[in-house]
Amino acid sequence: MKTLELQLHREWAPALQKEWNALLAESPSHCPFLRFEYLDIWWRQRGGGEWPPESQLALITARQDDRLLGIAPLFWTPQHRGEPALLFLGSIEISDYLDFIARPADLPAFLDALLPALQELRSDLPFTALDLYNLPQESPTFDVLEAAAARHGWTFEKEFCQPCPSIPLPSDWETYLAGLDKKQRHEIRRKLRRAESLEPPARWYMVTERTALDAEIEALFALMEQDDEKRAFLTPAMRETMREMIGCSFDLGCLRLAFLEVGGEKAAAYLAFDYLQQLWIYNSGFDRRFNDYSPGWVLLSYLIQWAIENRYREFDFMRGGEDYKYRFGARQRCVMRVRLQPPAA
Repeated sequence: MKTLELQLHREWAPALQKEWNALLAESPSHCPFLRFEYLDIWWRQRGGGEWPPESQLALITARQDDRLLGIAPLFWTPQHRGEPALLFLGSIEISDYLDFIARPADLPAFLDALLPALQELRSDLPFTALDLYNLPQESPTFDVLEAAAARHGWTFEKEFCQPCPSIPLPSDWETYLAGLDKKQRHEIRRKLRRAESLEPPARWYMVTERTALDAEIEALFALMEQDDEKRAFLTPAMRETMREMIGCSFDLGCLRLAFLEVGGEKAAAYLAFDYLQQLWIYNSGFDRRFNDYSPGWVLLSYLIQWAIENRYREFDFMRGGEDYKYRFGARQRCVMRVRLQPPAA
């Protein structure tokens, strides 16, 4: 095989957008969080303020005969758990799935060339670890990267990071319900009947008009703020990041922002990505005044039913092991963390 040509990008490269997304479409971890547009926003906003301004881009691309074969979407930060480190762009808090971007057949050669290149980079961007979060458990990166690390004298550690439950969707709603615990099935039907028997009946909808999006985003934030942890999460920098990400997702046609109204007032909201015939549930908010009507359960039931009717293949709850996800039929999946250290210089 011909030698790969690796290039370090210290500045964001808009010219990569088309090639980047085309390569992502052929990569095992094809997901919204690795799209060029998402990581562009993430990097400019430093993850909604998660990382300091002095963090530096360390994006590496690999080509062969001018054909893009691999992307290592990395950045350098001077302080990660007490040490300078390289991490995936998107780390850690707001991007549920991250990985290298390469076709499966090209991944071994790419990672084998990448580790020596990163070692050389240490003279310019000194780091003590390559710390990679939120790798999907099914990614081929684990075995390939461990083998490359052994060849080049790097240490390799892998550990559980977080659960990411998901529901494989059947062909119809009744089949879905039949697969649930009997008590859960009864509760879903009961809560839906109650919501639909209100006067006026509870109403749910998805945001479809760009002109309404700004106001609907603020309504989402207002619902999220009723939770203490989410209120702390919604710093001014995070709000700006989320506004930009939601707007970009709408423009790309992959946003599903859904609300449930009770008595004409917003009682619940779910923010999701619509990508690859899959719903990726990203965040939610609820008005506690309507707790007696279980608005979160009701809206979630409507969303699952909608996804089934529209032939979606999976309903991904993403990170977090909350009990309700399993009660709705989710199967266990997880993301992992891999930490590598280069050999001493």
